[in-house]
Amino acid sequence: MGEEQQRYRVGAAATAAGVGVQTLHYYERRGLLSPQRRAGAGYREYGGAEVQRVRAIKRAQTLGFTLREIRELIGLAESRRSPGRVGEIAARKVDEIEAKIRDLRRMRTELRRTVETCRCRGDLSRCDVLGALAPPAEVGAVNGKRRTRS
Repeated sequence: MGEEQQRYRVGAAATAAGVGVQTLHYYERRGLLSPQRRAGAGYREYGGAEVQRVRAIKRAQTLGFTLREIRELIGLAESRRSPGRVGEIAARKVDEIEAKIRDLRRMRTELRRTVETCRCRGDLSRCDVLGALAPPAEVGAVNGKRRTRS
């Protein structure tokens, strides 16, 4: 019997998909997954298609898609309508990722500058790194200077 025709109980389906049992239950609650059927005693059974769907969900998450976006993509795939909408969702995700990259670069630059200019030499009351981490109201308490951050 191939994976497509095979039936898995929840634990075996989770193992085959590379996730935990709670992940399958969570995906069910979020409307991303349904068991193929309920066997005797109410056991959930999943088929190969459901296992493949879970793998696809996990892959989409690694690409940065949220579960809400994934649910929308699944709905579009199942309805086979609005193929342009799939491209719009993917293009929007690319824009979001590029914005995050810009933010991360800015954060790296600021943190590098703080690390390079820190002259505390073991005196934590003068530590610029700790000063940069403190909320604005506490900056003076951490490094002994009254400054505000904007």
